Amino acid sequence: MSAVLAALRIARRNAWRSRGRSALIMVMIGLPVLVITAVLTLTETMTVTPQEGLVAELGAADARLVQVPEGTVLRQEPGGVSWSTGGDGATAPRLGAAELVALLGPGTRSTPFSTGVLRVGAEPVDALEIDLRDPLTRGMLTLVEGRFPSAREVAVTPALGLRPGDVVRPSGAAPLTVVGVVEHPHRPSLRQVVGPDLPLAPSDDFWTPSGYGPGWLVDTAKPVSWADVPALNRAGLFVTSGAVLTDPPRPPASAFDVQHAVGIGAMVIMVVLETVLLAGPAFAVGLRRRRRELAEIAAQGGSAGHLRTIVLADGLVLGGAGTLMATVLGVGAGVLGAPIVARWGGEVGPPGVPWPPVLSVAALGLLTGIVAALVPAVQAARQHPATVLAGRAPAVADRPGWPLMGVVLVLAGLGATVVARRQPGTVWVLASAVLVLLGLVVLTPWLVRRTGFLATRLRLPLRVSVRDAVRHRSRTASAVAAVMAVTATAVAVGIGTYSEYMDRRDAYTSARPTGTLAIWAGDIGDAAWNRMRAETARLLPGLPMAAGYHAKDAQGHRYALRYTVRWNGKRTRRTAAIGDRALLRLLQGRHDPRAAAALASGKAVVFDPAALRDGKLTLRASSTSGPPRTLEVPAVAATPADEHQGGALLPRALVEQAGFTTVERQLYAMHRPSADSTLARDLTKVDRRVTVAFEEGYRNVPDPGLWGWLVGALVLGVGGTLAATRLAAADMRPERATMAAIGAPPGTLRMVVAGQALYISGLGALVGLVAGTVTGVALSRPMTTHGAGDPATVAVPWPFVIAVVVGLPLLATVAALITRTRLPLPRRPL
Repeated sequence: MSAVLAALRIARRNAWRSRGRSALIMVMIGLPVLVITAVLTLTETMTVTPQEGLVAELGAADARLVQVPEGTVLRQEPGGVSWSTGGDGATAPRLGAAELVALLGPGTRSTPFSTGVLRVGAEPVDALEIDLRDPLTRGMLTLVEGRFPSAREVAVTPALGLRPGDVVRPSGAAPLTVVGVVEHPHRPSLRQVVGPDLPLAPSDDFWTPSGYGPGWLVDTAKPVSWADVPALNRAGLFVTSGAVLTDPPRPPASAFDVQHAVGIGAMVIMVVLETVLLAGPAFAVGLRRRRRELAEIAAQGGSAGHLRTIVLADGLVLGGAGTLMATVLGVGAGVLGAPIVARWGGEVGPPGVPWPPVLSVAALGLLTGIVAALVPAVQAARQHPATVLAGRAPAVADRPGWPLMGVVLVLAGLGATVVARRQPGTVWVLASAVLVLLGLVVLTPWLVRRTGFLATRLRLPLRVSVRDAVRHRSRTASAVAAVMAVTATAVAVGIGTYSEYMDRRDAYTSARPTGTLAIWAGDIGDAAWNRMRAETARLLPGLPMAAGYHAKDAQGHRYALRYTVRWNGKRTRRTAAIGDRALLRLLQGRHDPRAAAALASGKAVVFDPAALRDGKLTLRASSTSGPPRTLEVPAVAATPADEHQGGALLPRALVEQAGFTTVERQLYAMHRPSADSTLARDLTKVDRRVTVAFEEGYRNVPDPGLWGWLVGALVLGVGGTLAATRLAAADMRPERATMAAIGAPPGTLRMVVAGQALYISGLGALVGLVAGTVTGVALSRPMTTHGAGDPATVAVPWPFVIAVVVGLPLLATVAALITRTRLPLPRRPL
């Protein structure tokens, strides 16, 4: 025990003496710990549990009841909720106070509410129709300015940017006066209007238990227990009960998630491997500087175990200090950053720290520090004291079995990758990539030795650099492997992410050309549509409009004519438009005589050739209130205006031959409304059932986080390269002193140091490029396929890859060129 304490004291003294190197090691070990701890704490703080959000959900009520849409079969279960609906989204007749009392028992008091959207111009805003003056709502929203609203008044959340005295003008309704500003306890970014009487618009979203709809806050004589929930579900009510949330039923035990466990294991191995490879050269720097000190300890009776303990103590001290600081900073960053992140979107609850995973990450960081010092510790135990005290460098011998083991690991990883790319999810591909990287790490010393033949073809400074790197393979291999792992990870993520983006872009499809303005209405009468058409012509004078039509049966039921086609591997359901030659010209962006003649002869014009079978298009006519039908119509294929455009156009005569009538309910034009256009608001004043849409085309951009990977790769790669370069500069002092003595200029000495950086980063980047490409191509399949037989999309982001593979060695070389190369004056005996 005394030897361990002495080793810790020596390690602490050495860490304080070499503060720059100690800080570098602490940063390399602590940075992953800080990031992971911050993310865990941020996630925990921004996760509001049902118990924490109880007051915001229920106020002072005992339960919250939401009425489900008509035809919905609802069943709440301990592990969640299941529902299925066959209705058209209309709600069932609203229950009254007497029905609620019959369901919940005497003494029940309720206050109604309804959630939906308020259309302010063309922008829908979340709205809550409730009387905040009712005591049951206490705590749901906090009043920060003004007062709670009464009739024809509203309160708004701060994210809307309105103040008391401002006016909200809903589309097609009377203006509402803002009298207060309220804040949600957990959602600072919420944009919501609250009032007791709001002109709510129906939402276009599918219904979910937490979605839009009417409901009640209820105060009951006895708590609403889990035993009461099934009866309320049968009555068409989704239940949120304070008693159930406080003491929830135990859900059934879930099966062990193998993929989740494999994913966590692969991530842990990658973090430890990368940190060890980055911090290893820095520990080697300390070992090289302390070689004489350790040799003197051995000469005075220190055993090989004592030397190993001293070097491992460096890892324990620096890893422990770095982990402790990183854990504290990570927890602080997560807690303080949660309210800031929540203002951009999301929820924030009370500060929370998930201590089991945080402590596990801290233990992992401490273990990483010890593992990073393990190789230098073994080297310290094997060094010969007489050789070190004489000033001679120890000989380095390769282990003949290591290259073979590396080849086996690489081949096993490649085989596993071939199998994993056929599996759903990316976890198995990432786990296979870890095997490949481990094999390449084991192979790196052999690769360094095999590339030594390049030295004979290089100029003197670079020849000296390469030969020195090959001579000191233990130091060089660690840095090369670190750069290789960073490059492989960045390239693999880049190819996978960009392939997914290209697949989404290729999968984008529309029924109209980019730049099309579409105006349509649902079930409105002819008189209302004529007013709508006249108002549109007044607002857009001189703009040519193409008409579209709806199909109805003899009973007046509206039918949609649809067909299914595979688009980019996905089964896509399209609605066929009904129109004449003007609409065909708009959809094609030009006059096509062949397509126009086919339309005039009563044939459908289809922009999805794969949907045609023997010159026929099969359509399914469906209605929310009528029986479905199947139609088979003659059709021809044509070319649309845009590459990603699909759909079909049916002539009116063809639809009417099938037993339907056609009525004009759509208008199309090539027109881009201005940013401050009031077209949608003006048309909804005529009829609230109108919809105005503009086809903007595919608007998504590649993930900007991809360039964050580039920055991270450059920082880690350059940092590891410079640490190894600094060690090389210390090892090459005799050679550099000889070169300076025979007249070598300072630029030549800088080139020797920069040559080391170029060799290390260049070799690591090239090997990483190959490994990353293999993994990236394998990742692209589970990230871009949507079913059996669907081909994968593989796309390489060449600017990103070139920036990683070329930019990293270039930046490392430039950084090494500006490194100080002045040699200390040697001591000479008098």
